[in-house]
Amino acid sequence: MFSRRFLRIKVIKALYAHFKSESDSLVASEKNLISSIDKAYDLYFQMLRLIVDVRNYAAERIELARNKKLPTYADLHPNMRFVENAVIAQIETSEGLNAKLGKQGLGWSQYPELIKHLYGLMIESEYYKRYMTAPANSYNADRTLVEDFYIETAQNNDMLETVVEEQSIQWCDDINFALIMVVRTLEGCRPEEEELPLRREYKSEDDLNFTKELFRKTVVHFSEYQEYIEKFITNWDVERIAFLDNVILACAIAELTGFESIPVKVTMDEYIELAKYYSTPGSSLFINGVLDKIVEALRAKGRIHKSGRGLLE
Repeated sequence: MFSRRFLRIKVIKALYAHFKSESDSLVASEKNLISSIDKAYDLYFQMLRLIVDVRNYAAERIELARNKKLPTYADLHPNMRFVENAVIAQIETSEGLNAKLGKQGLGWSQYPELIKHLYGLMIESEYYKRYMTAPANSYNADRTLVEDFYIETAQNNDMLETVVEEQSIQWCDDINFALIMVVRTLEGCRPEEEELPLRREYKSEDDLNFTKELFRKTVVHFSEYQEYIEKFITNWDVERIAFLDNVILACAIAELTGFESIPVKVTMDEYIELAKYYSTPGSSLFINGVLDKIVEALRAKGRIHKSGRGLLE
């Protein structure tokens, strides 16, 4: 399931698009937000399938070598450990995964050059060489190989990122979140289980409600929040403050005042961290300084109410 941080990122991006497009339809913008999360969930299934296609490419190479006019001993007696990997077989035969892939029309059949590229990187890696030359094999070794493929070969691969963006513009920036879910799925795999422990899209209904409410509250009260923010930026050049920073601050205020079960420190840490990656180089310092003042003022006015276990500060 997606983390709350991922959901916050999606909300911030949806808010930015909503305000920049000057849309007057809250409903339409909210639908686009939920659609972008659903699309990221599709990418998780797409990524799970990736290792199967790489394995199939390896099997095809073995078969071609065997059928050469003058095959060598190595051609006729290949190391079959990778193509017989038990975890990859589980992924390939997963009914839940295949149902999702078929319904959404997902897969990598149109990108043979990508599969060849990833296979080439994998067989040159140290993790693959260790796996293929180990004196004995096990289910755990099979699983580790697949995890290493996603962590060391698929992650931060420029060609993969380019192909993914070609498949869907909504998948921009979603690859690493999808890969995290893939690795979590692999960690839950067991040899006695035929079906994959596929991850849910949301941890619970609460996370879906959190996403919608955070978006709605920020949109509805955005003008009010902007007036409030302006009171605490007297030492900053207002003209040079990125609009995204205003969106981040408004979203943080909505969370501080509208979600009693989320600790203040969690909210502050999350939005400061998001500013580091999604706004300007100086944004995290700016967000940190302004948020400190905003929290102090909101507390003084009694607008922050927190309840539940672990929220006494």
